[in-house]
Amino acid sequence: MKPQENTASSQTGPKPEPPELSNQSVAGEEDPGAAVEVPPMQPGDEAPAGTPGTGETLCRSCGGTGRSDDGKPCPECGGTGKITAGIGGA
Repeated sequence: MKPQENTASSQTGPKPEPPELSNQSVAGEEDPGAAVEVPPMQPGDEAPAGTPGTGETLCRSCGGTGRSDDGKPCPECGGTGKITAGIGGA
């Protein structure tokens, strides 16, 4: 028996080259080469914002007011009243 030739592939012609994707942006992305800016950590933060297993909570030092006892911005949260801390726990 003679092997059958695949005539379908010979009739379609050469395959087109795929478009270069490195210069195309993703939907909703303004600058594909831009770095993600991470807000600076405060002394009371346990991890950078956005770290898996963390979340935003009230500052333990000022109780969420953002001010120390002398009325100045809290040194632990930088005056925001919030810190990033580990959540859950195992």
